[in-house]
Amino acid sequence: MQWLFDLIDPLRTMGLGWVFLWVLVENTLIFIPAIVGGEALVRVFKQKAVSDAPDPLTRMEIGLSVCTIVINSLVTWVGVILWRADLIQAPYDTGLRVLLDAVVLFLAMDFLMYVFHRVAHHPLLYPIIHSTHHRYENPRPLTLFVLNPFESAGFGALWLVLVTIYPATLVGMMIYLTLNVVFGLVGHIGVEPLPRRYLDIPLIRYISTSTFHAEHHGDKDHNFGFYTLIWDRLFGTISPDYERDFVQANSVRATNG
Repeated sequence: MQWLFDLIDPLRTMGLGWVFLWVLVENTLIFIPAIVGGEALVRVFKQKAVSDAPDPLTRMEIGLSVCTIVINSLVTWVGVILWRADLIQAPYDTGLRVLLDAVVLFLAMDFLMYVFHRVAHHPLLYPIIHSTHHRYENPRPLTLFVLNPFESAGFGALWLVLVTIYPATLVGMMIYLTLNVVFGLVGHIGVEPLPRRYLDIPLIRYISTSTFHAEHHGDKDHNFGFYTLIWDRLFGTISPDYERDFVQANSVRATNG
């Protein structure tokens, strides 16, 4: 992973304006393959729909997506500043420490975002923070990025606080951030790529699916988790129809194919 370290190191001495341009390009390069990959999954698994077809794309969706890219870049930019000030460590370790860090970040962010998500659904905050995302009950890959700026900034703030408190390795962070995009994307493709037997695999069955998040878009009172079902099961907010809907999505394909 030396190439990754060599790529990051110049950010320590680069002018902050150039740093922002660098992270803006980085976030744009994350956005493009995510959307392309998501649309490919929609086409491949179109017979396993877990939501109705989305409405025609609007300028508002495009504008909010661009805004999210900019805010994500600002969050990364602030992270670089904190790193340069040694408030974020990001050591260049490898091996088992990297895997440990990836797991810790994955579970910690899953819990923090679950809490943030439930708070965002409070009647006083919902119109300000989260109602924008719920305008799009039938998601498409782009919906992952269609967020109110306050919500984007809130998720980014959680991440910065966590990595300031927990000195995760750089590679561990990168693994987590990659998983974050993958899970976010899968949750918004509107089709279920996983097979029926997924629900029979111990432990793995507690990992979130496209069906799980699609249900939340149609039912605001359930399924607040992002990566796992752990917190929804623990706090009683999982949809009672989750397993039925997952099986039904797979049954549609079996019937058609």
